[in-house]
Amino acid sequence: MQTLEAAAALAPARTVVPSGRAVRCGVLGGALVLLLVGVVLSVALGVREVAFGEAWRALTDPVAGNVDHAVIRGQRVPRTLIALLAGTALGLAGVLSQGITRNPLADPGLLGLNAGAALGVVVAATVLGVTGAGSVVWFAFLGAAVAAVVVFAIGNGRPVQLALAGATVTALLTPISTLVLFRDVDAFNELRYWQVGALNGRDLGAVEVLWPFIALGAALAFFVAHRLNGLALGDDVAAALGQGVGTTRALAGLAIILLAGAATALAGPIALVGLAVPHAARRLVGTDYRWLVPLCALLGPVMLMAADIIGRLVRSDELEAGVVAALIGAPVLIAVARGRRVAGL
Repeated sequence: MQTLEAAAALAPARTVVPSGRAVRCGVLGGALVLLLVGVVLSVALGVREVAFGEAWRALTDPVAGNVDHAVIRGQRVPRTLIALLAGTALGLAGVLSQGITRNPLADPGLLGLNAGAALGVVVAATVLGVTGAGSVVWFAFLGAAVAAVVVFAIGNGRPVQLALAGATVTALLTPISTLVLFRDVDAFNELRYWQVGALNGRDLGAVEVLWPFIALGAALAFFVAHRLNGLALGDDVAAALGQGVGTTRALAGLAIILLAGAATALAGPIALVGLAVPHAARRLVGTDYRWLVPLCALLGPVMLMAADIIGRLVRSDELEAGVVAALIGAPVLIAVARGRRVAGL
Protein backbone atom coordinates (compact mmCIF):
# COMPACT_ATOMS: atom_id res chain seq x y z
CA MET A 1 0.00 0.00 0.00
CA GLN A 2 2.85 2.41 0.80
CA THR A 3 4.39 1.68 -2.58
CA LEU A 4 1.11 2.47 -4.35
CA GLU A 5 0.73 5.69 -2.39
CA ALA A 6 4.25 6.69 -3.39
CA ALA A 7 3.42 5.99 -7.02
CA ALA A 8 0.27 8.08 -6.78
CA ALA A 9 2.28 10.93 -5.28
CA LEU A 10 4.68 10.96 -8.22
CA ALA A 11 1.98 11.23 -10.91
CA PRO A 12 0.58 14.67 -10.02
CA ALA A 13 4.03 16.24 -9.70
CA ARG A 14 3.61 17.94 -13.08
CA THR A 15 0.65 20.09 -12.02
CA VAL A 16 -0.70 22.03 -9.06
CA VAL A 17 -3.52 20.06 -7.47
CA PRO A 18 -5.45 20.27 -4.23
CA SER A 19 -3.71 18.51 -1.37
CA GLY A 20 -5.01 17.02 1.80
CA ARG A 21 -7.71 14.50 2.51
CA ALA A 22 -9.97 17.14 4.02
CA VAL A 23 -9.94 19.24 0.85
CA ARG A 24 -10.71 16.26 -1.35
CA CYS A 25 -13.46 15.07 0.96
CA GLY A 26 -14.91 18.57 0.76
CA VAL A 27 -14.86 18.39 -3.04
CA LEU A 28 -16.66 15.04 -2.96
CA GLY A 29 -19.19 16.46 -0.51
CA GLY A 30 -19.77 19.47 -2.75
CA ALA A 31 -20.27 17.20 -5.77
CA LEU A 32 -22.80 15.15 -3.80
CA VAL A 33 -24.70 18.34 -2.89
CA LEU A 34 -24.71 19.37 -6.55
CA LEU A 35 -26.09 15.97 -7.47
CA LEU A 36 -28.89 16.21 -4.91
CA VAL A 37 -29.77 19.70 -6.13
CA GLY A 38 -29.77 18.39 -9.69
CA VAL A 39 -32.19 15.61 -8.75
CA VAL A 40 -34.59 18.10 -7.16
CA LEU A 41 -34.44 20.44 -10.15
CA SER A 42 -34.79 17.57 -12.62
CA VAL A 43 -38.00 16.44 -10.96
CA ALA A 44 -39.43 19.94 -10.51
CA LEU A 45 -38.47 21.78 -13.73
CA GLY A 46 -39.69 21.25 -17.26
CA VAL A 47 -41.86 22.57 -20.06
CA ARG A 48 -44.92 22.22 -17.84
CA GLU A 49 -44.62 24.44 -14.78
CA VAL A 50 -45.16 22.51 -11.56
CA ALA A 51 -44.65 24.08 -8.14
CA PHE A 52 -42.07 22.45 -5.87
CA GLY A 53 -44.73 21.67 -3.30
CA GLU A 54 -46.92 20.01 -5.91
CA ALA A 55 -43.96 18.00 -7.15
CA TRP A 56 -43.33 16.78 -3.60
CA ARG A 57 -46.99 15.79 -3.22
CA ALA A 58 -46.78 13.91 -6.50
CA LEU A 59 -44.01 11.78 -5.01
CA THR A 60 -45.45 11.30 -1.53
CA ASP A 61 -49.22 11.43 -1.98
CA PRO A 62 -50.15 11.16 -5.68
CA VAL A 63 -53.71 11.86 -6.77
CA ALA A 64 -55.17 9.77 -9.57
CA GLY A 65 -56.15 11.94 -12.54
CA ASN A 66 -53.95 14.86 -11.52
CA VAL A 67 -52.04 15.86 -14.66
CA ASP A 68 -49.15 17.44 -12.75
CA HIS A 69 -48.70 14.29 -10.68
CA ALA A 70 -48.81 12.14 -13.81
CA VAL A 71 -46.11 14.25 -15.46
CA ILE A 72 -43.86 14.05 -12.39
CA ARG A 73 -44.23 10.31 -11.82
CA GLY A 74 -44.56 9.16 -15.41
CA GLN A 75 -41.99 11.36 -17.13
CA ARG A 76 -39.64 13.31 -14.89
CA VAL A 77 -38.88 10.63 -12.31
CA PRO A 78 -37.88 8.04 -14.94
CA ARG A 79 -35.66 10.47 -16.86
CA THR A 80 -34.05 11.64 -13.62
CA LEU A 81 -33.18 8.05 -12.72
CA ILE A 82 -31.91 7.47 -16.27
CA ALA A 83 -29.70 10.57 -15.96
CA LEU A 84 -28.34 9.24 -12.66
CA LEU A 85 -27.51 5.82 -14.07
CA ALA A 86 -26.30 6.84 -17.53
CA GLY A 87 -24.30 9.81 -16.20
CA THR A 88 -22.59 7.65 -13.59
CA ALA A 89 -21.79 5.01 -16.20
CA LEU A 90 -20.38 7.53 -18.69
CA GLY A 91 -18.30 9.35 -16.08
CA LEU A 92 -16.75 6.13 -14.82
CA ALA A 93 -16.24 4.71 -18.32
CA GLY A 94 -14.45 7.91 -19.31
CA VAL A 95 -12.01 7.96 -16.40
CA LEU A 96 -11.27 4.25 -16.82
CA SER A 97 -10.68 4.71 -20.56
CA GLN A 98 -8.19 7.50 -19.94
CA GLY A 99 -6.55 5.52 -17.15
CA ILE A 100 -5.84 2.30 -19.03
CA THR A 101 -4.79 4.06 -22.26
CA ARG A 102 -2.95 7.02 -20.63
CA ASN A 103 -4.65 9.12 -23.30
CA PRO A 104 -6.38 12.42 -22.44
CA LEU A 105 -8.64 12.04 -25.50
CA ALA A 106 -9.98 8.64 -24.50
CA ASP A 107 -13.63 8.20 -23.66
CA PRO A 108 -16.23 5.63 -24.76
CA GLY A 109 -17.47 7.95 -27.50
CA LEU A 110 -14.12 8.88 -29.00
CA LEU A 111 -12.83 5.29 -28.73
CA GLY A 112 -15.77 4.01 -30.76
CA LEU A 113 -17.45 2.02 -27.97
CA ASN A 114 -20.62 4.10 -27.96
CA ALA A 115 -20.86 3.86 -31.74
CA GLY A 116 -20.41 0.09 -31.57
CA ALA A 117 -23.03 -0.25 -28.87
CA ALA A 118 -25.42 1.97 -30.84
CA LEU A 119 -24.95 -0.13 -33.97
CA GLY A 120 -25.70 -3.25 -31.95
CA VAL A 121 -28.96 -1.74 -30.69
CA VAL A 122 -29.94 -0.53 -34.18
CA VAL A 123 -29.28 -3.94 -35.75
CA ALA A 124 -31.26 -5.63 -32.98
CA ALA A 125 -34.22 -3.31 -33.57
CA THR A 126 -34.24 -3.31 -37.38
CA VAL A 127 -33.09 -6.83 -38.27
CA LEU A 128 -34.37 -8.87 -35.35
CA GLY A 129 -37.22 -6.66 -34.14
CA VAL A 130 -35.79 -6.56 -30.63
CA THR A 131 -36.51 -3.31 -28.76
CA GLY A 132 -36.92 -4.27 -25.09
CA ALA A 133 -34.22 -2.92 -22.79
CA GLY A 134 -33.51 -6.35 -21.33
CA SER A 135 -32.79 -7.77 -24.79
CA VAL A 136 -31.06 -4.90 -26.60
CA VAL A 137 -28.52 -4.49 -23.81
CA TRP A 138 -26.81 -7.72 -24.90
CA PHE A 139 -26.48 -6.38 -28.43
CA ALA A 140 -25.12 -3.12 -27.00
CA PHE A 141 -22.50 -5.06 -25.03
CA LEU A 142 -21.57 -7.08 -28.11
CA GLY A 143 -21.24 -3.98 -30.28
CA ALA A 144 -19.14 -2.18 -27.67
CA ALA A 145 -16.89 -5.23 -27.21
CA VAL A 146 -16.30 -5.66 -30.95
CA ALA A 147 -15.53 -1.96 -31.35
CA ALA A 148 -13.10 -2.11 -28.42
CA VAL A 149 -11.26 -5.10 -29.90
CA VAL A 150 -10.96 -3.39 -33.30
CA VAL A 151 -9.75 -0.09 -31.83
CA PHE A 152 -7.16 -1.66 -29.55
CA ALA A 153 -5.97 -3.98 -32.33
CA ILE A 154 -5.46 -1.03 -34.68
CA GLY A 155 -4.06 1.31 -32.05
CA ASN A 156 -1.68 -1.33 -30.65
CA GLY A 157 -1.93 0.24 -27.19
CA ARG A 158 -0.31 3.55 -28.18
CA PRO A 159 -2.22 6.69 -27.03
CA VAL A 160 -2.20 8.67 -30.29
CA GLN A 161 -2.98 5.66 -32.46
CA LEU A 162 -5.82 4.65 -30.13
CA ALA A 163 -7.42 8.07 -30.51
CA LEU A 164 -7.10 7.94 -34.29
CA ALA A 165 -8.42 4.37 -34.44
CA GLY A 166 -11.36 5.28 -32.22
CA ALA A 167 -12.23 8.32 -34.33
CA THR A 168 -12.05 6.16 -37.46
CA VAL A 169 -14.30 3.45 -36.04
CA THR A 170 -16.79 6.07 -34.83
CA ALA A 171 -16.81 7.77 -38.23
CA LEU A 172 -17.43 4.41 -39.90
CA LEU A 173 -20.08 2.97 -37.57
CA THR A 174 -22.19 6.09 -37.04
CA PRO A 175 -23.35 6.47 -40.68
CA ILE A 176 -23.82 2.70 -40.90
CA SER A 177 -26.21 2.89 -37.95
CA THR A 178 -28.08 5.74 -39.65
CA LEU A 179 -28.35 3.86 -42.95
CA VAL A 180 -29.60 0.70 -41.26
CA LEU A 181 -32.12 2.71 -39.26
CA PHE A 182 -33.45 4.48 -42.35
CA ARG A 183 -34.35 1.11 -43.89
CA ASP A 184 -36.96 0.46 -41.20
CA VAL A 185 -39.48 3.28 -40.77
CA ASP A 186 -40.99 1.87 -37.57
CA ALA A 187 -37.60 1.39 -35.93
CA PHE A 188 -36.51 4.83 -37.10
CA ASN A 189 -39.55 6.49 -35.54
CA GLU A 190 -38.91 4.66 -32.28
CA LEU A 191 -35.15 5.24 -32.09
CA ARG A 192 -34.59 8.60 -33.81
CA TYR A 193 -34.49 10.57 -30.56
CA TRP A 194 -32.55 7.85 -28.76
CA GLN A 195 -29.91 7.96 -31.52
CA VAL A 196 -28.82 11.51 -30.63
CA GLY A 197 -28.86 10.76 -26.90
CA ALA A 198 -32.13 11.27 -25.07
CA LEU A 199 -33.39 10.63 -21.56
CA ASN A 200 -37.06 10.63 -22.50
CA GLY A 201 -38.87 7.77 -24.18
CA ARG A 202 -37.78 5.17 -21.60
CA ASP A 203 -39.76 4.02 -18.59
CA LEU A 204 -38.83 2.58 -15.21
CA GLY A 205 -38.79 -0.90 -16.77
CA ALA A 206 -35.57 -0.03 -18.59
CA VAL A 207 -34.07 1.25 -15.33
CA GLU A 208 -34.98 -1.96 -13.52
CA VAL A 209 -33.34 -4.06 -16.23
CA LEU A 210 -30.13 -2.07 -16.72
CA TRP A 211 -29.14 -0.87 -13.25
CA PRO A 212 -27.49 -4.19 -12.24
CA PHE A 213 -25.09 -3.97 -15.21
CA ILE A 214 -24.14 -0.40 -14.30
CA ALA A 215 -23.75 -1.39 -10.64
CA LEU A 216 -21.40 -4.24 -11.61
CA GLY A 217 -19.37 -1.95 -13.88
CA ALA A 218 -19.15 0.65 -11.11
CA ALA A 219 -18.00 -1.98 -8.60
CA LEU A 220 -15.23 -3.06 -10.98
CA ALA A 221 -14.25 0.59 -11.48
CA PHE A 222 -13.84 1.15 -7.73
CA PHE A 223 -11.98 -2.16 -7.42
CA VAL A 224 -9.30 -1.21 -9.98
CA ALA A 225 -9.08 2.49 -9.03
CA HIS A 226 -5.91 2.18 -6.95
CA ARG A 227 -4.26 0.00 -9.61
CA LEU A 228 -4.64 2.77 -12.20
CA ASN A 229 -2.16 4.90 -10.23
CA GLY A 230 0.54 2.41 -11.15
CA LEU A 231 -0.49 2.31 -14.81
CA ALA A 232 -0.20 6.11 -14.94
CA LEU A 233 3.55 5.67 -14.41
CA GLY A 234 3.89 3.15 -17.23
CA ASP A 235 3.49 -0.60 -17.62
CA ASP A 236 7.06 -1.37 -16.54
CA VAL A 237 6.75 0.64 -13.33
CA ALA A 238 3.36 -0.89 -12.57
CA ALA A 239 4.79 -4.38 -13.05
CA ALA A 240 7.74 -3.50 -10.84
CA LEU A 241 5.28 -2.45 -8.15
CA GLY A 242 3.81 -5.94 -8.25
CA GLN A 243 0.66 -5.18 -10.24
CA GLY A 244 -0.77 -7.49 -12.85
CA VAL A 245 -0.94 -5.02 -15.73
CA GLY A 246 -2.90 -7.38 -17.98
CA THR A 247 -5.38 -8.21 -15.23
CA THR A 248 -5.90 -4.54 -14.42
CA ARG A 249 -6.56 -3.67 -18.05
CA ALA A 250 -8.87 -6.67 -18.50
CA LEU A 251 -10.99 -5.77 -15.45
CA ALA A 252 -11.10 -2.11 -16.40
CA GLY A 253 -11.95 -3.02 -20.00
CA LEU A 254 -14.81 -5.25 -18.84
CA ALA A 255 -16.09 -2.41 -16.66
CA ILE A 256 -15.94 0.02 -19.60
CA ILE A 257 -17.90 -2.35 -21.85
CA LEU A 258 -20.56 -2.90 -19.16
CA LEU A 259 -20.85 0.81 -18.41
CA ALA A 260 -20.77 2.10 -21.99
CA GLY A 261 -23.07 -0.65 -23.28
CA ALA A 262 -25.67 -0.17 -20.55
CA ALA A 263 -25.56 3.63 -20.82
CA THR A 264 -26.03 3.46 -24.60
CA ALA A 265 -28.90 0.99 -24.32
CA LEU A 266 -30.50 3.27 -21.73
CA ALA A 267 -29.97 6.77 -23.15
CA GLY A 268 -28.37 6.44 -26.56
CA PRO A 269 -24.82 7.25 -27.71
CA ILE A 270 -24.24 10.39 -25.63
CA ALA A 271 -20.87 11.94 -26.47
CA LEU A 272 -18.25 13.90 -24.51
CA VAL A 273 -19.59 13.30 -20.98
CA GLY A 274 -16.90 10.67 -20.47
CA LEU A 275 -14.28 13.11 -21.79
CA ALA A 276 -15.22 16.30 -19.95
CA VAL A 277 -15.93 14.83 -16.52
CA PRO A 278 -12.49 13.25 -15.84
CA HIS A 279 -10.70 16.44 -16.90
CA ALA A 280 -12.86 18.52 -14.57
CA ALA A 281 -12.30 16.00 -11.77
CA ARG A 282 -8.50 16.20 -12.15
CA ARG A 283 -8.65 19.95 -11.70
CA LEU A 284 -10.49 19.42 -8.43
CA VAL A 285 -8.76 16.45 -6.73
CA GLY A 286 -5.59 15.79 -8.69
CA THR A 287 -4.56 12.56 -10.40
CA ASP A 288 -5.01 9.94 -7.69
CA TYR A 289 -7.59 7.53 -9.13
CA ARG A 290 -8.81 6.60 -5.65
CA TRP A 291 -10.33 10.09 -5.60
CA LEU A 292 -10.93 10.51 -9.33
CA VAL A 293 -13.19 7.48 -9.68
CA PRO A 294 -15.75 8.44 -7.00
CA LEU A 295 -15.73 12.08 -8.11
CA CYS A 296 -16.39 11.10 -11.73
CA ALA A 297 -19.24 8.88 -10.51
CA LEU A 298 -20.82 12.03 -9.02
CA LEU A 299 -19.96 14.60 -11.70
CA GLY A 300 -21.15 12.39 -14.57
CA PRO A 301 -24.82 12.47 -13.56
CA VAL A 302 -24.51 16.14 -12.56
CA MET A 303 -23.39 17.05 -16.09
CA LEU A 304 -25.98 14.85 -17.83
CA MET A 305 -28.79 16.05 -15.57
CA ALA A 306 -27.79 19.67 -16.15
CA ALA A 307 -27.81 19.05 -19.91
CA ASP A 308 -31.29 17.51 -19.69
CA ILE A 309 -32.68 20.39 -17.60
CA ILE A 310 -31.21 22.99 -19.97
CA GLY A 311 -32.67 21.13 -22.94
CA ARG A 312 -36.12 21.19 -21.37
CA LEU A 313 -36.05 24.91 -20.64
CA VAL A 314 -34.45 26.43 -23.75
CA ARG A 315 -37.13 25.17 -26.15
CA SER A 316 -40.80 24.39 -25.73
CA ASP A 317 -40.39 21.11 -27.64
CA GLU A 318 -37.19 20.27 -25.69
CA LEU A 319 -33.62 19.87 -26.90
CA GLU A 320 -32.20 16.37 -26.47
CA ALA A 321 -29.75 15.90 -23.60
CA GLY A 322 -27.13 14.40 -25.92
CA VAL A 323 -27.02 17.60 -27.98
CA VAL A 324 -26.66 19.86 -24.94
CA ALA A 325 -24.05 17.56 -23.36
CA ALA A 326 -21.99 17.79 -26.55
CA LEU A 327 -22.18 21.59 -26.43
CA ILE A 328 -21.00 21.54 -22.82
CA GLY A 329 -18.18 19.06 -23.46
CA ALA A 330 -16.94 20.57 -26.71
CA PRO A 331 -14.88 23.35 -25.05
CA VAL A 332 -13.01 20.71 -23.06
CA LEU A 333 -12.16 18.80 -26.22
CA ILE A 334 -10.99 22.02 -27.89
CA ALA A 335 -8.76 22.87 -24.92
CA VAL A 336 -7.16 19.41 -25.00
CA ALA A 337 -6.75 19.50 -28.78
CA ARG A 338 -4.92 22.85 -28.54
CA GLY A 339 -2.18 21.07 -26.63
CA ARG A 340 -2.72 21.85 -22.98
CA ARG A 341 -0.96 19.33 -20.79
CA VAL A 342 -3.31 17.10 -18.87
CA ALA A 343 -2.19 16.13 -15.41
CA GLY A 344 -1.31 12.54 -14.81
CA LEU A 345 -1.61 11.35 -18.41
